[in-house]
Order: sequence, then C-alpha cells, then structure tokens
Amino acid sequence: MTNQVKKMESCETYHCDGYEIAVLIPCLNEETTISCVINDFKTYLPDAKIYVYDNNSTDQTVEVALDAGAIVRVERLRGKGNVVRRMFADIDTDIYIVVDGDNTYDPSDSPGMIDLLINDKLDMVNASRIASDQSSFRPGHQMGNRMLSMLISNIFGKGLSDLFSGYRVFTRRFVKSFPALSMGFEIETEFTIHALELRMKLAEVESSYKARPEGSVSKLNTTKDGLRVLKLILNFIVAERPLQFFSLLSLVLALVALILVTPVFIEYLEIGLVPRLPTAILCSVLMILSFLSIYSGLILYAVTSSRREMKRLFYLQLSRFRMNKDG
Repeated sequence: MTNQVKKMESCETYHCDGYEIAVLIPCLNEETTISCVINDFKTYLPDAKIYVYDNNSTDQTVEVALDAGAIVRVERLRGKGNVVRRMFADIDTDIYIVVDGDNTYDPSDSPGMIDLLINDKLDMVNASRIASDQSSFRPGHQMGNRMLSMLISNIFGKGLSDLFSGYRVFTRRFVKSFPALSMGFEIETEFTIHALELRMKLAEVESSYKARPEGSVSKLNTTKDGLRVLKLILNFIVAERPLQFFSLLSLVLALVALILVTPVFIEYLEIGLVPRLPTAILCSVLMILSFLSIYSGLILYAVTSSRREMKRLFYLQLSRFRMNKDG
C-alpha cells in the first residue's frame, strides 16, 4: 500500500523520544561532501547515530568522516548493494535512514519522514526528488526513472514515483526481512519490489534534490547500471510472477508454431503430402515447448506462492521496532 506523495515541512532539530535512529551513509570517494552530510544530519537529528560505510575509497573519505564525528566502517566489496547488505546486517536499531553521501539530498526533511513513518505505521518512506535545477536531475535520467517506475507498478502493483531515490527511512521490520540480493545501484529497485511483494505500507514525500558540488563525481554509469536494473526486474518477474511470464512465453511459442504450420497444412490439404517435413517437425517441437512452458509456469507459481507466504510470515513475526512501541 502506498500513500500519496506529501510535502514535508522542515524543522531545525528533532528528538525522537523512545526510538533509536541510525543514519547510514554508503560512500565511495566522497571526501568533498561527506563532512557536510554528517554535520547536517547532526543538526536535524542530534540524537541519531551516524554511520559512514566506506566502499574501499581511494581518497580521504574515511579520514574526513572520522573528523566529522561519524562511526566509520569499511566494506571491501565494491557496489552499493554490497554496502547496504553489510549495513543492514551490522546495525540493529529502531529507525534506519539510508542516504547517499554526495550532499544532494535535503537532511531537513528527515524529521518529517520519521514522524510519517511512526504515526502512519509505515515500513518505508521514500524521498521523491524534486530537482532544484536541470543539472541536478538530468532529463534522460528522469525519463528512465519514470519508465522503470511505471514498469514496476504495472507488474508488482502501485509503487513509487522515484524508483532510484537514495534517501529512504525504514523500520527495523523492513531491514531485517530484506534479503539484499543486489550488488550495485539496483538495490533501490530491490527495496521497492520487496515492499510491494510483502504488501508493506509505504509513503513517498517530496524532497528537494540539488546538483553535486564542484569536485564531486557521480559513480552512476547510466547505460551499465540501467541494464543491470532491467536485468534485476526481469529476474524478479521470472521469480515472483512465473505464471504470467511462462504463459506469455507459451503464447508466443504457440503463435510462431501456428504461423509456420499454416502453409504446410494448406499444402497437405491440396496435394495430400507434407513436402516441408523439417518445418512440420519444428512446429511440433514449438507446440510441445509451448505446453511445457505453461506447465512449468503452473508449477513455479505454486512454489512461488508458498515461498511468498513464508516470507510474509517471517516479516509478520518481526516488530516494527526493536521493542513493540506501537501501543
């Protein structure tokens, strides 16, 4: 379930009594921006613990983060997905804020996002980026974001308008039930699919998004990472929607077989012979594969349904926070 996009009201400081908050910042070569990100979150969330997970940087990111007062840990395996997997495994707290270390997101929105998470009993709040200028969110990236977000919504249910946002707030229940299979930037897509598959309550808020400051370089490769996201979506379609996938495959195989066999059948009616025997054999094979495909889809659908039930039961066994504070 997804709430409509809301606009957060910024506040100066925020004290979340009774809940422990962890700000998790995955970083790779962000020495020019990480200090600002840490200090801004200290300002708006003075009670939060701030963790910087360095992804084997070659600059002074670790030293700058330590000087700024963050708790710094290192993940040697390159890729944002690997960093998120390590962060979620290491940290046990009530509320998790995951934000990129490039100083493009607005920390002043975090108190409102936390309040929304708690008061509306949600499991994830996503920051939908509103570009402050054209250079901060390129039109090509916006279009790709919208297209893939629509694809996810059509396949897995109404999701989020900003699929690739790197600024989110989670409950402990979400984090500890999240498998984190991805290795790179496709981890944001996995966040959304995981939530939709388990029918979690979600919300999205508008948040200003600014360009990287001078000297800070994006690690995103539009083509390479875009293809990896498409591959991830395809894998999830096969794994989580096998009946739909194999039904479509079965239909395609059957149509190809019927198209190829039509002239062979007409010739047989006219002359009583099958002169194009290889074509006839090919059509027979395609029809057999079509029946096998739909049969495989039915079997995998039963397996997937059982697995989804087990995932849902495990998710429900977890409280939203470390101790059940929902009253």
